[in-house]
Amino acid sequence: MKKLYNNYINTFRGLSSEVWWLSLITFINRSGTMVIPFLSLYLTKSLDFSLTDVGWIMSFFGLGSVVGTWIGGKLTDRIGYYKVMFVSLVLTGVLFVLLQYVTTFYGFCTGIFLVMLAADAFRPAMFVALNAYSKPENKTRSVTLIRLAINLGFSAGPAIGGLIITGIGYQGLFWTDGITCVLAAFLLLQVLHPKKVRVLDEVKVENPISAYEDKAFWVFFIAMFIFGFVFLQYFSTMPLFYKDIWHLSEFEIGLLMAFNGFFIFLFEMPLIKWLEDSKKSKIKLIALGLFLVALSFVVLNAVGWIGILIIGMLFMTIGEMIAFPFSNAFAVERAKKGNQGEYMALYSISFSLSHIFSHNIGMQMVDEFGFETTWNAIAVFAMFGVLILFFLLRVLKKEKIN
Repeated sequence: MKKLYNNYINTFRGLSSEVWWLSLITFINRSGTMVIPFLSLYLTKSLDFSLTDVGWIMSFFGLGSVVGTWIGGKLTDRIGYYKVMFVSLVLTGVLFVLLQYVTTFYGFCTGIFLVMLAADAFRPAMFVALNAYSKPENKTRSVTLIRLAINLGFSAGPAIGGLIITGIGYQGLFWTDGITCVLAAFLLLQVLHPKKVRVLDEVKVENPISAYEDKAFWVFFIAMFIFGFVFLQYFSTMPLFYKDIWHLSEFEIGLLMAFNGFFIFLFEMPLIKWLEDSKKSKIKLIALGLFLVALSFVVLNAVGWIGILIIGMLFMTIGEMIAFPFSNAFAVERAKKGNQGEYMALYSISFSLSHIFSHNIGMQMVDEFGFETTWNAIAVFAMFGVLILFFLLRVLKKEKIN
């Protein structure tokens, strides 16, 4: 047992203090974003919006994410990642608090667009900061630590969110989200001010290649869009599936989502360390992750037993544990060819675009065809993404030959 514990601890060794601080800030910020998993329930139950309305609101959620990520990438290359992260956190906190007072359909579309514009400007800046604070050999593990912080926060957030909804109501979530974002901003100010940190891997490219002219990266972009499209069903249509088909309460839904975050917290770092040591292709590992997420939808239609919800969540969790860190590491590695902010913004935009289409199409399909047909279609789409990743392997091999 002691050896197992020591091996687990060793997977965290060698990471810089700046990466640990960035992880803590991300944890505080992510713990507060407990509105998001319950957003579809809030919109249908508290504001009486139809599934079609919710789908369109989620599209504006994604559109704000795309615009915010693009702006964040541009600003990161111009004014630096630190300023972008600080302003993003403060604005997001203020806008989250104000969002609870919006009750009309068009007002909420506008409000969620602005919230996500401010919130997702943080993402490319954070990725560039992470690259700067990490030694080259620690990139994937540094990304994994950030993901652990996100998932530990996500583990605590929905469970606490379910309790807040039960005790106070949905308004309590908006206040908690806002306050935690501002707290994260002031912690950033104290511990990661440019005068206090070490830059371990500063990349300067004299003649940078534009991310938008990198053909291989565009193939990767399409695969990540598909992965995001499939994965995000767990944050919009899936809570409705739990509620409408299996009659779970908000607290039970929160616990099921918390299982995802807690499992990742315990097992992702050792898994990533083991996979890194195996020297497997990053692209093949991403394909494996996407395949497991596809499988998580297949099993939901296979058995009429409530325990299948946990098995489906387990497949999805292991799939994202593999796909996210290695896709991020591939993007960071590729970003050294050009402007890092631009590359990491494009990587993030692939998921932001998923927000535009995933929630809306998922809601429309559930409304029109039901959950079973929707899950089958999602699984097929995921397998198409796996094929694109194997095509990317061929593109990368041709690059090396030329």
